[in-house]
Amino acid sequence: MKEFFNAEPKEHDGRFEISYGALQCLSISIGNNGKSIIVNTESRTDVSDEVILDTNRRFRQYLEKVTGYTTKERIKKSKKLVEG
Repeated sequence: MKEFFNAEPKEHDGRFEISYGALQCLSISIGNNGKSIIVNTESRTDVSDEVILDTNRRFRQYLEKVTGYTTKERIKKSKKLVEG
């Protein structure tokens, strides 16, 4: 998280949380199986388009680094999980 958002995460009940740019809160935790991550976000609406674009770019890069999957690959995997 520090690498992509230049923010020191705070640990809270097994979750790591930061606030950055258009993200009022980004919370990451490890799933019960130890093989997945749980991501929760809370957005700010009072920021410029430039801040939103920068935050989204960093968020996508972070998820790709953490999961090893591109956005397209993550969408495909998510659809498979939902479909069963």
